[in-house]
Amino acid sequence: MGAAVEKPQDFGVVMGKLVRFCKSYVPVIVAALVMGAVGTVFQIIGPDKLKDMTNAIVRGLPAMVNGRPVMGAVDFGEVTRIGWALVALYVGYAVLSYVQSWLMANVTQRTAQRLREAISVKINKLPLSYFDKVSYGDVLSRITNDVDAIGQTLGQSLGSLITSVTLFVGALVMMFWNNVIMTLCAIGASLVGFAIMMVIMKVSQRYFTAQQAALGDVNGHVEEMYSGHLIVKAYNGEADSIRRFERYNADLYDSGWKSQFLSGLMMPLMNFVGNFGYVVVCVVGAALAMDGQIEFGVIVAFMMYIRLFTQPLAQFAQAFQNLQRCAAASERVFGFLEEPEMADESAKPALLGRDANGHAKPVRGDVEFSHVRFEYEPGKPIIHDFSASVKAGQKVAIVGPTGAGKTTMVNLLMRFYEIAGGSISIDGVDTASVPRWNVHDQFSMVLQDTWVFRGTVRENVAYAKPGVTDEQVVAACKAVGLDHFVRSLPDGYDTVLDDNTSLSAGQRQLLTIARAMVQDAPILILDEATSSVDTRTEELIQKAMDALTVGRTSFVIAHRLSTIRDADMILVMDHGDVIERGTHEELLAAGGFYANLYNSQFTKAA
Repeated sequence: MGAAVEKPQDFGVVMGKLVRFCKSYVPVIVAALVMGAVGTVFQIIGPDKLKDMTNAIVRGLPAMVNGRPVMGAVDFGEVTRIGWALVALYVGYAVLSYVQSWLMANVTQRTAQRLREAISVKINKLPLSYFDKVSYGDVLSRITNDVDAIGQTLGQSLGSLITSVTLFVGALVMMFWNNVIMTLCAIGASLVGFAIMMVIMKVSQRYFTAQQAALGDVNGHVEEMYSGHLIVKAYNGEADSIRRFERYNADLYDSGWKSQFLSGLMMPLMNFVGNFGYVVVCVVGAALAMDGQIEFGVIVAFMMYIRLFTQPLAQFAQAFQNLQRCAAASERVFGFLEEPEMADESAKPALLGRDANGHAKPVRGDVEFSHVRFEYEPGKPIIHDFSASVKAGQKVAIVGPTGAGKTTMVNLLMRFYEIAGGSISIDGVDTASVPRWNVHDQFSMVLQDTWVFRGTVRENVAYAKPGVTDEQVVAACKAVGLDHFVRSLPDGYDTVLDDNTSLSAGQRQLLTIARAMVQDAPILILDEATSSVDTRTEELIQKAMDALTVGRTSFVIAHRLSTIRDADMILVMDHGDVIERGTHEELLAAGGFYANLYNSQFTKAA
């Protein structure tokens, strides 16, 4: 209690979205909450029955008549009946509470499961432009942390909220029904304690907020110094790093002990409120009993009602905090689910690889760029007016300085982004007129950043390609020179690649190239495919690539211009425009931008 709680921007709106998302579970949730409320009513009735039992026993105790004790007669039949009624009430309370907890746990985990499924589906519908502006860590946090927060806090907070409100109101009603004077005294005693608690909570909130900020400073500084440890050492920055850490650490200590000390006062204060209430009830109740206004059983009942009256207030505060956390997490999750999606293309015909009658027809690989324009942000064009005609089987190299638009052109070709103007066609079919998956089927791709998932070598090479035989996997690995390494692994091609399997950057690149070979698509894209390998391995890969590109249209993005001298066409890009095009010899003879770029590389190498 008193800790800083993240709050949503609009609690009502986001909780409305969560209710609509869970609408199929609403009847179960209502039933569970009703069970919890009924069970709480049983708990509230218990002390009143205990009062009746006490009074029945007291009536049978010895009484003084003419100075002599006269034994009364305890009605054990009445005591037994009340006892069984108490047992029934408390067993009913326990059973209903158990069923409520089981139902709410089931519903909340089902909701969390559906949210994860919805996020998984949503990821596949989002354009790549979304991931350009949002970090992968943020998306992962929504799938894991935020969904878990919803699942963990929703069931606890809803159930606690209903039971605490029912318990508070019920206890208050029963106290007033038993005796108004004692109830007012008990409320007054509780209000004194809670007034003190609210002051402490308000003060501690400030220190909890400062603690979170200081903790962020400490973690950020440690992570920064650890990742840049070599630079810190090289520039003798240890002393400055230590001074900054000590300052952040001192701030964390100062806010930490104050916040923990103040929050540690909450439980003793809660006990004080309860004990103070007991004292007041006992004193006032004794005076009233001596005056004959109440029976002794009323005091016993009030001793229990005081606890039932004060306990829900802390539960209510905790439940509301949990709901705040749940709403804040829901706001991020639903914000993600409401992001603009790519247009639905289920109605578009899959024309690539099929003729007009729907029969299979091999894609030749003719590619036509016609006055292509593209912009990541409206009004800020990246590609201004790109046109190029590539014949089937040609090898096209795209070169230029960083930021020239080379990778962007390839992404547009595969429809990872939508163009702002012009058209891109494959075999005369506008790629915008067919589904994206139909476009992706025509490509094999090897990127600079390698990607290997947890699975066997065989599964990695044959990724997402149905019907791949073991012979094809082995042939691809042999073609790139990876077969010998794979066979040296403990289980060969059945070795699971995970954190315990050490793969060098070059071996990972070879694996992705073998994957592209197995895909056997008519168009090949190589984006700095040999950047992570040494010169000897590069020569081996280059031979494999030469064999792979035969009969296929190939687009090669390269910074090492020596690897693309045999290209049929070289497109030189700068600031989103093609400024030169031709073969290696033609561009060198022209003595332009490409010639300067090529000669500068070899001058540096020399």
